[in-house]
Amino acid sequence: MNNMAVFASLENCFCSSTRSPAECIPSIPFNSNPLQTQLLCNKFSIRQSAWLKPRDPKGLRIVAASSASGKPTTPETTSKPPATLAVEIADVFFKTTQSARPSSQLRRGTKITVVGVGNVGMAIAQTILTQELTTELALVDIQADKLRGEMLDLQHAAAFLTGTKIVADTDYAVTAGSDICVITAGARQREGESRLDLVERNLHLFKSIVPQLVKHSPDAILLVVSNPVDILTHIAWKLSGLPSNRVLGSGTNLDSSRFRFLIADHLDVNAQDVQAYIIGEHGDSSVALWSSISVGGVPVVSLLEKEQIPYEKETLENIHRVVVNGAYEVIKLKGYTSWAIGYSAASLVKSIVRNQKRIHPVSVLAKGFHGIEDDVFLSLPAQLGTAGVLGVANIPLTGEETQRLNLSAKAIFAVQNQLGFV
Repeated sequence: MNNMAVFASLENCFCSSTRSPAECIPSIPFNSNPLQTQLLCNKFSIRQSAWLKPRDPKGLRIVAASSASGKPTTPETTSKPPATLAVEIADVFFKTTQSARPSSQLRRGTKITVVGVGNVGMAIAQTILTQELTTELALVDIQADKLRGEMLDLQHAAAFLTGTKIVADTDYAVTAGSDICVITAGARQREGESRLDLVERNLHLFKSIVPQLVKHSPDAILLVVSNPVDILTHIAWKLSGLPSNRVLGSGTNLDSSRFRFLIADHLDVNAQDVQAYIIGEHGDSSVALWSSISVGGVPVVSLLEKEQIPYEKETLENIHRVVVNGAYEVIKLKGYTSWAIGYSAASLVKSIVRNQKRIHPVSVLAKGFHGIEDDVFLSLPAQLGTAGVLGVANIPLTGEETQRLNLSAKAIFAVQNQLGFV
């Protein structure tokens, strides 16, 4: 069965409902649209789940003690109040990262620095401004004329912005007191240049950037966007001396957005109703988590198997391949990528400065997760807030997905070993 046929069959199956609206939620009036009925039923069921209830920080210690004893607690075997059970489930759902403490108490205003005023850096800066995520924006670059030009261009839009102060300088003193520093500066890969040579050039560049940022903003969170993002995020962490929760990379956040778009496009649904993640390296060894994809709360692969809809793994791999090659296609057509990564990075900034605690697949210190033993940064679904990385979601992986993730980690660690920066 070809790609379109598989998704056409899935769409027909997904949009059907064998239960009447009255049987699902009798007190709410429904129209006859079966897709809306199915989605609302799923949404109603999810809202009844205990893990959506507020978390009580004091209850986390109880969970730790229970886990250490090796005796799992379930609603059927305990007399604990519902609030405590909700905390236990929430604690299992997330694994807290090391030193996940707030970077600083955000002031009445927020200051964000963007290092590098190329196409990506300016797309990020512009998106941050239009989404009103900061009261002060600082730009840094080594090209003084271009830097001043970009600053003036943004300042001339002052009448259309909400009083955001925009400053720029080649001196990192302009970044002092930043809450978040976004690093987009990086050397471009030359023709015939090896990946290792590219990383070595960017290592020298980061040695002139990261220490300066930390010097002037010791409480900042570092967000690395430069490529290869996973290795450079590890380098930034080592150079900064900051706790791992305050250093992260943009990782596969954009890859996952492309993934969700493709699935939504095939099923003719809104991409925001699709839950799907690409994890691992931001690159060729990334891993598509097919086992956990859901649309409106409906697990896609499980539904295919339940309804006996035939599909081939090659079909799924083709979709993953389109995701991996997405950036290359854009570069081939327009010469560079900018807007998508601008929105992607801005979404991470938004989750942090507004303490939204949303889950994003970003590059984090992966040691200790899913059998990874080395100090490598790669993308995992992580919860973000004012402390940076608050925790990593314990998404169950299949054996094959775990194996691929570990191979991705080893590929990254091999480059770090060659670089002598582990």
